[in-house]
Amino acid sequence: MIDLSLLPDGGVAWLDASGRHADVVLSTRVRLARNLEGFAFTGRARDGERLRVLAQVDAAVHEAPPLAGSLTVRVDQLPAIDRLLLHERHLVSKELAALGEAHPLHSGAAVVVGDRVSLMINEEDHLRLQAMSSGFALPETFARVREVERELGARLPFAFHPEFGFLTACPTNVGTGMRASVLIHLPGLVLTKEIGKVLAGLQQMGLTHRGLYGEGSEVVGNFFQISNQTTLGRSEEDLMDQLLRVVGHVVEREEEARRVLLRDAGYIIEDKLWRAFGTLRYARSLTFEEAMNFLSGVRLAVGLKLIRGLSVYTLNKLLIFSQAAHLAYAEGRPLSESETCQARARYVRHALETEAGSVG
Repeated sequence: MIDLSLLPDGGVAWLDASGRHADVVLSTRVRLARNLEGFAFTGRARDGERLRVLAQVDAAVHEAPPLAGSLTVRVDQLPAIDRLLLHERHLVSKELAALGEAHPLHSGAAVVVGDRVSLMINEEDHLRLQAMSSGFALPETFARVREVERELGARLPFAFHPEFGFLTACPTNVGTGMRASVLIHLPGLVLTKEIGKVLAGLQQMGLTHRGLYGEGSEVVGNFFQISNQTTLGRSEEDLMDQLLRVVGHVVEREEEARRVLLRDAGYIIEDKLWRAFGTLRYARSLTFEEAMNFLSGVRLAVGLKLIRGLSVYTLNKLLIFSQAAHLAYAEGRPLSESETCQARARYVRHALETEAGSVG
């Protein structure tokens, strides 16, 4: 299996719950799509072309100061379990990791992992630069990925059209090539049945929502990924300003919904959330969906200060480290579905036990 200790901060520094509104917004991500002139897009490129793209990008990475100390991992040379592990950490997409029959494994597929920034090579586009931060931190995250983009752009010929902007494999990314998103926890809006209005409002403003792992993933545990939908005809600053404004409003709506829950149904909510904690604390088998839903309840309880002594950082880690590939990695062997559910319950129990002395 892949040695995760070689990755800077394990590739999951964004879990540390240090950013603004970290109890509501888990993380902020900004991604830039870029392609190299003179090469076919990845989906149409031949093996030799993709390998030449990888060689050019790898050489530029070694010269770029912001990527000093980064690690390049050849995804096309990893077994499926390691590719899934990187996907669970939000370091690679399901397309690059070739998860599912619809996504073949491309030669030259790789990921560069640096300090809170990573770079997918030979995904849908030749390059997908992304930076991730804890909490609601759009300006800081954008600044980090822009610095990397400028350094690589000084060394690589990005495909650019004077009228349309950066050229990408998917027309919706043409222009800035930017997709900014926040991973946000909205149990208050779900429980007060206001979530439908909020999501409809996002669509009217040109934003979209997806599940925990972006496009094609289902919403579980009341975790939503909110992002811009198109990039053509708008500047990066405009897109960022809109997302800052809208997500800030959604955070306010969520916080208000939580206050309404406590005011109008305090003992009912308190009982529901403590039951979620009790299940996680003592369950012997947990499916992924069960774990996500109960963790959502406990996370809400911590945000409402009904449960004290349990850190948001611990809950963030549980979201990632209780997934199938991480459990198999911890056990050192492949696990069956039933073994995975039992291992998940053990892991969650152990994590909560370390802080249970002060919970009450």
